[in-house]
Amino acid sequence: MARLHFDPELLPVDSLGGEEAVASDRLRDEALRARFLNPPPWSPEITVERLVRPMSGPLTEAAVLLPIVLREENGPTILFTQRAAHLNDHAGQISFPGGRMESYDESAIATALRETEEEVGISRSHIDVIGTLPEYHTGTGFRVTPVVGIVKPPFEVKADPFEVAEVFEVPLAFLMDGMHHQRRTAEFVTGNRTFYVMPYDRFFIWGATAGMLRNLFHFLRA
Repeated sequence: MARLHFDPELLPVDSLGGEEAVASDRLRDEALRARFLNPPPWSPEITVERLVRPMSGPLTEAAVLLPIVLREENGPTILFTQRAAHLNDHAGQISFPGGRMESYDESAIATALRETEEEVGISRSHIDVIGTLPEYHTGTGFRVTPVVGIVKPPFEVKADPFEVAEVFEVPLAFLMDGMHHQRRTAEFVTGNRTFYVMPYDRFFIWGATAGMLRNLFHFLRA
């Protein structure tokens, strides 16, 4: 069972992303759909993480859903899960709903929707997929397709107790502000790796999840 040999929350902050926040009008439902329908020229910041340990086999195909929830009162949010502490991969960490692609999944989108339904109980009938972001290779050996979907309330969350310790939402406006994006560095057997961290309330978003959010940030501000 792979476990972290350090506490990322105790690492010092190297620097901040520091960019201006994405304009609020770009975070609305219609604007998000239009952006994915006609994407501008842009470049993702991170697509391949340094491996945390040597790997002998190919990357594992996976997909996650970036669920943008249309909350009317305080604006859109992104829904996250905190993974159960006993899991082999990324135990206890903040993640998007998602997981490994299975042979019966027709596509990465099918994987993301199936895993979301299994992990948090949100039916695919509540999710409108608007696009995908570039593949993201994690330091733990996964080739992840980030699928972006609009989720319209009301919906019921029913977390799988084996995989998910908690389900929560973070305002999209908070996540799409470079002043909330910290860089920290840890040492692995494969060398030092600098990664992004986005602390929010009592939740510590970091690693691949934060890296994919940085790519969404660049995409929306391009």
